[in-house]
Amino acid sequence: MSIVQPEIEYVDRATETIRYLQHGWPTELCRWHSHVEYELHLIVATRGKAFVGDYIGEFRPGSLFLTGPNLPHNWITDNAETSSPIELRDMMVQFNHENVIKLLAAFSEFQEMNTMFELAKSGIEFVGFDPEIALSCLEEIREARGSERIVAFLKFLVHLNEHSEKKTLSVVSITQPEGSSKQARIGDVVDHVTNNFSKDFSLNIAAEMAGMSTATFSRNFQRITGNKFIEFVNRVRISQACSMLYATDEQVSAICFEVGFQNLANFNRHFLKLKHMTPSTYRELAQRELATKERTSA
Repeated sequence: MSIVQPEIEYVDRATETIRYLQHGWPTELCRWHSHVEYELHLIVATRGKAFVGDYIGEFRPGSLFLTGPNLPHNWITDNAETSSPIELRDMMVQFNHENVIKLLAAFSEFQEMNTMFELAKSGIEFVGFDPEIALSCLEEIREARGSERIVAFLKFLVHLNEHSEKKTLSVVSITQPEGSSKQARIGDVVDHVTNNFSKDFSLNIAAEMAGMSTATFSRNFQRITGNKFIEFVNRVRISQACSMLYATDEQVSAICFEVGFQNLANFNRHFLKLKHMTPSTYRELAQRELATKERTSA
């Protein structure tokens, strides 16, 4: 059992389909948790560490994230950042997956947002998004009521969808949009890699599985997933290594081979490239910041 199982949060949608929240720091609301709702999350003040699925990265004022259903997440301000409590650190909006599906079905024009919602299941950071626009949109949502809140929310979604630099954060829960045959075949390859990450799986084999030439497969795989194929395989392997690092006491060298890398130096190099820290540092951070229960023996 992992020592960092997220707390499941229930969101009451009886009166609001678009739920606005804000809070300061420190607060009991900040904990390692997940919920079935999507969540738009703007950092207004402080710097610290963002935890989204298997991802650990930096956040700062103006950082804007979108997390998908059941994706664990938390944002922890660095201690050096706060000598006194912060009144407003976060502004966020929660909305339901079922309502997204209904929106896409009811209005064909919103189908162009489908890819963004699918990518959000792995977490997105909108890198370089104008923080003043994000703040203004969230303030408008906060002040609006009824149908006016829905309109303000949809306007914000349009801005987000048009933003070009969407950085996917975690391999956890990555799924691809249904629709075309090419997307479905790429999705099959993604599922196969995710379930067989420790095995040798070349680009040629992947292309053959998808029924495409190597060049066509490479082009379509990068367009749909946002990653080159070999980069994606390495991300999946590093993601599994992250889970093992914070959920077990296995040695880093053993984890390296279990997830499919052939030597420790190559593993460490890819880990540092993707996580911007060593495996040992990742383990220390994850276990210190996310563990809320005493570790139990297996």
